[in-house]
Amino acid sequence: MADKKKRFKNPEILNRKAGHEYAFLKRYEAGIVLNGTEVKALREGMANLTDAFCYFVKDELFVKNMYIAEYSNGTIYNHEARRLRKLLLRNAEIKVLLRRVAEKGLTIVPYRIYFNERGIAKLEVCLAQGKKSFDKRDAIKERDNKREMDRLKKIKL
Repeated sequence: MADKKKRFKNPEILNRKAGHEYAFLKRYEAGIVLNGTEVKALREGMANLTDAFCYFVKDELFVKNMYIAEYSNGTIYNHEARRLRKLLLRNAEIKVLLRRVAEKGLTIVPYRIYFNERGIAKLEVCLAQGKKSFDKRDAIKERDNKREMDRLKKIKL
């Protein structure tokens, strides 16, 4: 069992831009419907969530523009890099998200792709509200202050 865990790489792909642009209200863990070559490319860490977004089609959640590079050792059955991918959530979670997205200013943002302890690819989607420009400036100021304090602590030690 321990050999299996060592064999697989577990990359974590983050959407850092989303953390800056949105304030996350709630996070959900969703499964993704993937092809075999997509899983292999994800294990190599060849994915990008920067332009990705989620939307509903007939009470089903989909992610669009999630980039998963073609697998380098793939054959003619390799996947399309930016295809539409279905997300798997519980019905109760989907109903809550549908209701909340109908509200003004709320959206669903894909935040990170990771492999759980069983080796299954998961996408963390967040119910988010867009930040105003002054909120972004405050966040940048807090981050700079924290960095400065850490630097001063390091110098004193």
